[in-house]
Amino acid sequence: MRARTPARLAFERASCPERTSRGFEDSASASPLRCAFQKIGAAISGNSDSAFVIRSVDHTSRGFEDSASASPLHCAFQKLGAVLPGNSISASFIRSVDHCGPWSAVRLMIAALLAMALAPVAPAPAGFTALDWSVVVVYFLCVLALGIWFARRQKNAGDYFLAGRRIPMWAASISILATTLSAVTFIGAPEEAFAGNLTYISANLGVVIAAVVVAVFFIPVFYRHNVTTVYELLEIRMGTNAKLGASAMFMLGRIFASGSRLFAAAIPLSLIVFGNIEPQHMVQSILMIAFVAALYTTFGGIAAVIWTDTAQVIILVGAALVAAFLLVQRIPESPLEIGRILAESQAADGSSKLALFDFRTDLSLPYTVWSAIFGFSLLNMAWYGTDQDLVQRMLTCRSAFRASMSLILSAFIAIGVVAIFLALGLLLYVYYARPDIMGAAAPALDIADTRRVFLVFILDEMPVGLRGLMIAGLFAAAMSSLDSGLNAMASTAVSDWYRPLRRGKSDRHYLRVSRLAVALWAMALASFACICVWWQQASGEGLLQFALGVMVFAYAGLLGVFLTAIFTKRGSSVSVCIALVAGFVTVLFLQNAPALGINLNLSLGWRMLVGTVVSFSICASGRPKRRDSTVQAE
Repeated sequence: MRARTPARLAFERASCPERTSRGFEDSASASPLRCAFQKIGAAISGNSDSAFVIRSVDHTSRGFEDSASASPLHCAFQKLGAVLPGNSISASFIRSVDHCGPWSAVRLMIAALLAMALAPVAPAPAGFTALDWSVVVVYFLCVLALGIWFARRQKNAGDYFLAGRRIPMWAASISILATTLSAVTFIGAPEEAFAGNLTYISANLGVVIAAVVVAVFFIPVFYRHNVTTVYELLEIRMGTNAKLGASAMFMLGRIFASGSRLFAAAIPLSLIVFGNIEPQHMVQSILMIAFVAALYTTFGGIAAVIWTDTAQVIILVGAALVAAFLLVQRIPESPLEIGRILAESQAADGSSKLALFDFRTDLSLPYTVWSAIFGFSLLNMAWYGTDQDLVQRMLTCRSAFRASMSLILSAFIAIGVVAIFLALGLLLYVYYARPDIMGAAAPALDIADTRRVFLVFILDEMPVGLRGLMIAGLFAAAMSSLDSGLNAMASTAVSDWYRPLRRGKSDRHYLRVSRLAVALWAMALASFACICVWWQQASGEGLLQFALGVMVFAYAGLLGVFLTAIFTKRGSSVSVCIALVAGFVTVLFLQNAPALGINLNLSLGWRMLVGTVVSFSICASGRPKRRDSTVQAE
């Protein structure tokens, strides 16, 4: 038997003092990874004998007795086992961190965050059974296994960020769809229809307009210049400072956008684990989800992100269809009669529950036809054309044509998926808010917090097993947007900032730095998501409006800059940086104008329009140093 290092001895003492696992009476024979999984299972389910898939991961830790030869995954779980609740961290364990370097130290920090999140776990709601937990756990383990499998196929940073441009068009399309969907869609879209009507679907007119514009004018330019990040285009066009300014604004905006989605994903987890959505429990739930997303994204790269997105979309849509089918079965009326009831019902603003389009010219209304055409089209144009998170998926295709087609296809599919979740909200309205229709079968529900309506149905009304599938579908929505954000921010940080500063390093070096960047960004997203716990309540906006609204801050400036770069010969690095800041400040001012006593209440679509116009005007005022520096699409 190999000699055990001080780090391993410390881990064994801290994480597995009893060594009571079946077949591992000898403390020297039980794998540390096994013990770590045991303690995770005990913390989640309250059962110290929980052994979900423990045996299946034993082999990953054998043969790594020496910490110097241990795989990154093994090393991370070793540290996780030592800091989980109920364990003391011995001095010898702390000293062992010195041997692992800064990358392992960051992994230890993430493990410590997870430990804090798991410490005060309360019993799960009575309706959530062991079978439900098994479904959720199997989902998480499959996602993690897929990330590890793709990690073995990576040879350099190009494989990590662009998957060698080997991704088929249909997979890229589904991944784009998965990125635009999130836990916000899963929870927020039913909430919109439950409390209002179907006018949110009109916002998707802007999605189609934006997809066509980006496919025709933006994507060919990106492929012609063979960029890894879209901000390299600005370097070609306006100089290095323009690229750095845009990439910095993207990373700030992505923290806002992905952080708000992480906050939304924590709502169901908090309800399941703690039975409420109190702030302290929300924070702990945020840390749990951030850890899992960071773990498989760190090792798998963009290929793992895209293929897990494909599986997650199937789970997400399948879960929604199952819920809709069950609701139709539970409501004691035919589908045609349900439609008639909804047509006669009114939303809070007096419109029909089945209203699809709102032609009013009130600029404070979020989902009118006019805000969709002039506001949401720009918002989605910025999302599809200037956000590395989404563009990165298109850049994994073999050609610009395939990338463009994947974008347009995903835009049309997205409309159908959103329609499914809005229909769910209408069915939930009949089920919970119309006891005159439900009769004696009407369930009791306090609908003061409409964010909970779909989650309450899942936890209280869904059959055993299917309940777990639904929650897995919700987590699929959360992970599909979170993993992509982490990978995109890491690729931008490494390609635009780190690589120019540390030239001449090996591909392996840049790959390790890329994985380190994912871990750091995960902590940043978790921090902002914690802020959203209080910010969203203070804003008074619905979950969907809030999540879309925080995206506008960075997107207004970015879109103005890219429109200048692609459609004009104007602009300079100085005007780019000023335009980015001006767009952000303009949106910030417009959002807070009513609070400042200014009679100017614009919805998020109109804020996007004004911010983009301001940014474009300022950026185009700059004079380029080289008059021939245009990158206009041919």
